[in-house]
Amino acid sequence: MDTIDLQILRLLQKNARVTVSEISHQINLSISAVSDRLKKLESTGIIEQYTAIINPNVLHRKLTAIMFIAIDRPQYTDAFTDFVKENDEILDCLYIAGEYDYSLKIVTKDTFTLERLLNQIKAINGIKKTKTNVVLSTVKNAHSVVPSIEEE
Repeated sequence: MDTIDLQILRLLQKNARVTVSEISHQINLSISAVSDRLKKLESTGIIEQYTAIINPNVLHRKLTAIMFIAIDRPQYTDAFTDFVKENDEILDCLYIAGEYDYSLKIVTKDTFTLERLLNQIKAINGIKKTKTNVVLSTVKNAHSVVPSIEEE
C-alpha cells in the first residue's frame, strides 16, 4: 500500500459514495488506475465493506451506554456472544483484559430499554457482574483507521 492507496482510503472514509471519477480527479490519477486500485484494496481485504453511518437520534435511539461484563467461566462465553451478535442495540463488543471480560457499546431508546437489555444480559448463564456507564455526550466518534500524512 502506498500514499496513493492511502489517499483513496481517506476519500472513501469521508464519503463511501464518492465516485471513481471524483477520486480520479482529486488525486490526479486515471479512472482505470483508480478502479484497479479499488479492486486490489477490496480483494486483499483492506476494504472490507462499504457502509452508511446512521444518526441514531433519527431512529429514536437517544441513549448511549458502555456496559462492562464479567463472565464466571469460559464455558459461558458462547451463550453471551451469541446473544450479543443477535441484538441490534449492541453496536460494539470488545473482549478486554482487566477486571471485566467484555465491553459493550449500546445505543438504545431510553433508560427503560437499557434496563430491559441489562436484565436480559444478567439472565444469561455465567454472567458474574456488570457495570454500566451512561454516555452524556460524545467528544469523538471516529471510524477511520487510515493514518494521517504525518504518521506515514
